[in-house]
Amino acid sequence: MIVGIPKEIKNRETRVAVTPEGVAHLCQAGHVVLVEKGAGVESGFADEAYALSGATLPDTAQVWAEAELILKVKEPLPEEYGHFRPGLILFSFLHLAANEPLKTALAGAGVRALAYEGVELANGSLPLLVPMSAIAGRLAAQIGAHYLLKAFGGMGLLLSGVPGTPKSKVVIVGAGTVGTSAAASAIGLGARVIVLDTNPSRLEALEERFGDRLELLVSNPDHLGRAMDGTALLIGAVLLHGERAPKIITNEMVRRMSKGGVVVDVAIDQGGSVESLEAPTTHDEPVVERLGVLHYAVPNMPALTPMTSTPALTVRTLPYVLEIATKGLDGALSANPALKKALVAS
Repeated sequence: MIVGIPKEIKNRETRVAVTPEGVAHLCQAGHVVLVEKGAGVESGFADEAYALSGATLPDTAQVWAEAELILKVKEPLPEEYGHFRPGLILFSFLHLAANEPLKTALAGAGVRALAYEGVELANGSLPLLVPMSAIAGRLAAQIGAHYLLKAFGGMGLLLSGVPGTPKSKVVIVGAGTVGTSAAASAIGLGARVIVLDTNPSRLEALEERFGDRLELLVSNPDHLGRAMDGTALLIGAVLLHGERAPKIITNEMVRRMSKGGVVVDVAIDQGGSVESLEAPTTHDEPVVERLGVLHYAVPNMPALTPMTSTPALTVRTLPYVLEIATKGLDGALSANPALKKALVAS
């Protein structure tokens, strides 16, 4: 199969879909790989590395025109819709629940699209979403701590405090991969951490891992509202698989935070869980002020760490890519129920 890897064009998207090592595996399996010139540079992979791995390096138009299977990190943007054609296979993060125009464009062009976030194992886990969610969760605490600094618009607060001053309160809504990773980072930064989730078993898992280093609450409007009182950093980590994130953090809750506090909504690529956020932000303009609080809502947070994110993603996606390229899409879907669940346009 001819596999194409175009350069990402989303704002400051520094990742690339496959590392040179991954390309080598595809070429060794007998596939042709087209990597757009410059696609891997910001992840630390020069064009020469891809050439040595067996890829050819054409321009954008040739990658899209000749490839049977297109691999991307982030969803195609409107300026890429013109490359769509019947029978093209696309494998990428797509988050279609919050992107009706892309859903319509894929269906209208006859593209056979699979979403990374849709690959689901029999136990309900999402193996391709996990590494990026873990990175985003870790980053959320770091980013929140950054924007709490006075020079970056925050109230001027150190999460850990120092002897004689209290620790700052961090509230994390959602105890999945993002929330767990955010909790680990926030604890490491010395904050007072509260995690809320609707699933008691997730809270029990956090208690087993972290003990009394965090506070755990069942998520409901009353608990959420009270937890927000005096909160310095709120991290939205809500995920409803295949659906838009619910707006469970109301404006009134945000008003109960400390003035100059920070909201980091990791759920923004699924529509966001914070009522005070109307739209995503970007790496160029990462924060907006709403209700006296800074809001960070960049949907491609792992692009901040491409030298970690790109290898982590390739390790997870490559077995599925090889299966599609070797067996053909129909054969791969028949053989692998986890992959079949990822088909979102056919």
